[in-house]
Amino acid sequence: MNAGAMVQVVLPGNVEPEGLQIRRRPVPSPAPGQVVVRMEATGVSFAEQQMRRGRYYDQPPFPFVPGYDVVGTVSVTGDGVPAGLVGTRVAVLLKVGGWASHVVVDAADVVPVPDGIGAAEAETVVINGITAWQMLHRKARVRAGQTVLVHGANGGVGSVLVQLAHAAGAHVIGTASARHHAALRAQGVTPVDYRTEDIPARVRELAPGGVDAVFDHVGGRGIIDSWQLLAPGGTLVSYGSASTRDDEGSKQWPVLKLLGRVWLWNTLPNGRSAYFFNVWAGRALSRSRFRARLRADLTEVFEALRRGDITARIAAELPLTQAAEAMRLAESGTVAGKVVLHP
Repeated sequence: MNAGAMVQVVLPGNVEPEGLQIRRRPVPSPAPGQVVVRMEATGVSFAEQQMRRGRYYDQPPFPFVPGYDVVGTVSVTGDGVPAGLVGTRVAVLLKVGGWASHVVVDAADVVPVPDGIGAAEAETVVINGITAWQMLHRKARVRAGQTVLVHGANGGVGSVLVQLAHAAGAHVIGTASARHHAALRAQGVTPVDYRTEDIPARVRELAPGGVDAVFDHVGGRGIIDSWQLLAPGGTLVSYGSASTRDDEGSKQWPVLKLLGRVWLWNTLPNGRSAYFFNVWAGRALSRSRFRARLRADLTEVFEALRRGDITARIAAELPLTQAAEAMRLAESGTVAGKVVLHP
């Protein structure tokens, strides 16, 4: 064992945020090919909000340590890993395990964070940035002059999508509640109030010929509107079922229903395409190819951050031991940006 203790936040079951538990144990040693990353920043994403309710479609059984991603410094290397990696700031996509002062990961899974980007800044664009980048450039292949609709344009992924779409030269229509409209207009987004406006009617007014891409994390009945708003040749990218977050019953069913719709729509002879985006797709088939793509795309995201194409939006920064408060804040819907946790 390495010297010192590590702190972890454990999700023991389907509990309120206050039910999260703090656990202390020795820092483990890395196996061959692994590294220990001393966490500098992790965050609260929508996935943890679903996992707390037992609603994330492939979450592990309780109890487990949540935390989708981590930014930190390599502190120890295992056999077969260059010792020069020690002291390097890296980002890691984990799905679970990030809410800890130390994480042990395969060295092949770490992506270097460029100099000049702080840990909290980098943290805001790991899962949100990779999701936005891959949906925009690998799935929808958005080009200059196109018009896209981003649902939840003020959200974690939505806010990065908006900025990356602008950097690509696209026009952006974004749904958000009224209090975020001024900020969206300042970014050049045409805002639509999802609470008070008829979204399909308003989008048709703004884009009579349809939009070239829709990015939809809401799912549910609204996904049909998203499909129908596409221009010929347009692309729908569905990447969640936020509308079912507080539902009871099967957590797989909303995703299976979405997959069924996507499959059906792709059989129609109208030139439109639909995807259900999962950042982990392809990992089981070829881990090396998955890692190479992730590293390339996350490096692009960090460069976009460094150039100022996207900005790091930090809503709040709290110590790891206040994860319950961080979760409450992230779930409140009152903050813009990412709630970041530090050791």
